[in-house]
Amino acid sequence: GLIFYDTKVTVMNRVLNATVQRTADHAAPEITLDPLEIVGGEIRSSENSYFCQAARQLACVPSSQLCVKLASGGDPTYAFNIRFTGEEVHGTSGSFRHFLWQVCKELQSSSLSLLLLCPSSAVNKNKGKYILTPSPITYAEEQLFHFFGQLLGIAIRADVPLPLDLLPSFWKTLVGEPLDPDVDLQEADILTYNYVKKFENINDETELEALCAEIASQHLATESPDCPNKPCCKFTYLTMTGEEVELCPRGRHIPVGWENKDVYATAIRSLRMRELQTPECMTAVRAGLGSIIPLQLLTTLTPLEMELRTCGLPYINLEFLKAHTMYQVGLMETDQHIEFFWSALEMFTQEELCKFIKFACNQERIPFTCPCKDGGPDTAHVPPYPMKIAPPDGAAGV
Repeated sequence: GLIFYDTKVTVMNRVLNATVQRTADHAAPEITLDPLEIVGGEIRSSENSYFCQAARQLACVPSSQLCVKLASGGDPTYAFNIRFTGEEVHGTSGSFRHFLWQVCKELQSSSLSLLLLCPSSAVNKNKGKYILTPSPITYAEEQLFHFFGQLLGIAIRADVPLPLDLLPSFWKTLVGEPLDPDVDLQEADILTYNYVKKFENINDETELEALCAEIASQHLATESPDCPNKPCCKFTYLTMTGEEVELCPRGRHIPVGWENKDVYATAIRSLRMRELQTPECMTAVRAGLGSIIPLQLLTTLTPLEMELRTCGLPYINLEFLKAHTMYQVGLMETDQHIEFFWSALEMFTQEELCKFIKFACNQERIPFTCPCKDGGPDTAHVPPYPMKIAPPDGAAGV
């Protein structure tokens, strides 16, 4: 926290360019994607998704071939080239950025099971935010999490912000920062947080009985074996994926009482913390990321800074875009139609601005920082800035 973010990014960029493993005399790996597999926007099987198609084809490509210098220029060098079956695309930049956009869309949908909508989203808190799916993983799923980590590193080297909406707990775990048992639980699962707090704040046995009766009315409790008409809770709880698990050995047979209510609350909190950390999944993600960028870089970044470097801002800063726009072939910012253009964009909602950026350069977000303030020319950037505005092709005056 003592180092400015821009300074960290400058150092990070130098390290990334110093750790290039694929030089200019090596051809970029190429993958072929079939758009017909996801025709109509509905993926019939996860295996047909762009994510899985790419993961299969890149599985046999050494990660060193994906470690390229930071992207720069109008059609920069990327980790791999993409060819779409039956389509003719000029250049490699647009198809690569479209691929990253489509993959993020797939990850945050029901077609893939790597990410899970956080439970708080169901009650309109952190709506649309995701976490890694907390469940035991197969070898095949481990490989997909590894590829997900590689994509994070590939996007950083490409300077293409990923439109991913992940909870802060994901970024904390990724950079190695411990989770906060209160703050992170509340962010991820407000219902469980409130449930735990109720047990922690009980003052006497009468309140405990009333709480158990309330829970029983929601079908979360059973009758006490000692008093058949008296509802009680057992040492079980639902995971984020909806499975009932025992919080301790023989938990289904242990009722929650006045003596062990705090142990019960602590056990539920511990369950959720383990689910948020997802050690198996996160180990695979970090391994994938580490195959593309040095993991030592993460020690200097806060979770928010890592998110900004990987995903940019979730909104379009129009003034920033305006400041990095080039006018070509005699056009000037003061021309009337240029002023009309910016006035129109100023009336756009953030959703419409994201669609404009997607239309203009096949990505929804713009990077958070701009190297030109350090003396670099605008032409060294990758889209969407500098945004170039030129007259239409054809006769003058059209």
